[in-house]
Amino acid sequence: MNWGVFEGLLSGVNKYSTAFGRIWLSLVFIFRLLVYVVAAERVWSDDHKDFDCNTRQPGCTNVCFDHFFPVSHIRLWALQLILVTCPSLLVIMHVAYREAKEQRHRITHGDDCHCVYPNPGKKRGGLWWTYLLSLVFKAGVDVVFLYIFYRFYRNYTLPRVVKCELTPCPNVVDCFISRPTEKNIFTLFMVVTTCICIMLSLVEAAYLIGKRCRECLRTRGGEKGWHRRNGTHSCAEPLGAGGQVFHGTDYKPPTASIPPPASNPGTLTEEEEALS
Repeated sequence: MNWGVFEGLLSGVNKYSTAFGRIWLSLVFIFRLLVYVVAAERVWSDDHKDFDCNTRQPGCTNVCFDHFFPVSHIRLWALQLILVTCPSLLVIMHVAYREAKEQRHRITHGDDCHCVYPNPGKKRGGLWWTYLLSLVFKAGVDVVFLYIFYRFYRNYTLPRVVKCELTPCPNVVDCFISRPTEKNIFTLFMVVTTCICIMLSLVEAAYLIGKRCRECLRTRGGEKGWHRRNGTHSCAEPLGAGGQVFHGTDYKPPTASIPPPASNPGTLTEEEEALS
């Protein structure tokens, strides 16, 4: 495996994740992936070889092992880790698509053009939905695999002895599982870490939704305040109940100028009489 490429993917996931997403990634990488690679494979390496039954009937051991271990823990965990980490890679691919689209737009229209994505890594628009759906998908995958483990292995534990009476076994035979206590410890450890990862994914999804709701409410409040400051009644006199205008105590009503009375054309003034 090329660890340089893997390190680049991890750094990209951390770059575009929230604080909860970084904790989730650390938990998956340290407590699930490393435990799986370093210890879990060795614990289940001899599960079929050391599965002993108290009979020498050909085929009985294989049939009983397939009945009690329909799918190996190791293979289920490998499939679970692949499906859980894929959504984070989809987020990185979405950001890379945005960056490539922004670069093509700049090449076509020049560097002084309007940006399509001022910040391609900012969770807005389609990237926000991609990130939110990735969280829901990761939590859903973990829940489904917890249910699968519970159906195959009751209470996530393995008994020391199982009784098998399947064909071609001649009668009810006792089969013994290799190192059941050690396997139970690792199984419970993986189950607990999976539950913590589910909780972190749901908390991060709730955080994103709550943050977006606060931003929407803040935007609406700002628009209402702007309309209140720049509305039709912003510079008018205050209106009272019933549409009446109330004035202050120092208000003086405007005085209308009275024009001088027009002279009657039929009458002469004193000066005109003296001249006549």
